[in-house]
Amino acid sequence: MVEVICDTNFLIHLATNRIKNLDNLDVEIGQITFVVPEVVKNELFKLEKQPGKKREIQSTLNYIKNFKTIPMLGSFADKELLDYVSKNRIIIATMDKELKTQIKKHGSSIMSFSNNKIVLES
Repeated sequence: MVEVICDTNFLIHLATNRIKNLDNLDVEIGQITFVVPEVVKNELFKLEKQPGKKREIQSTLNYIKNFKTIPMLGSFADKELLDYVSKNRIIIATMDKELKTQIKKHGSSIMSFSNNKIVLES
């Protein structure tokens, strides 16, 4: 089982869109588990306080309530994810182009979306 560390925008998209291949991921990619860093959960709680985002964020928080949480603290999720990737070769789930570029420089893989399907980028 491979753990995939999710960033904020990936989780919001995952929770609020119909993902076409979600039920077939273990066949297409292998058995994975989505994990949520503490810093990402904190970002979601901050976003929940913004009037235009409240419903979307509440849906996301409800969707991830049973996801494994890992102790990765800090004030900015992207920075913490990059620090973690520099020490560990893992898969990061993100839609952020700049973050993807940085993760690839560290030799890790990325999980993202393409046409509402989850894809693995090397």
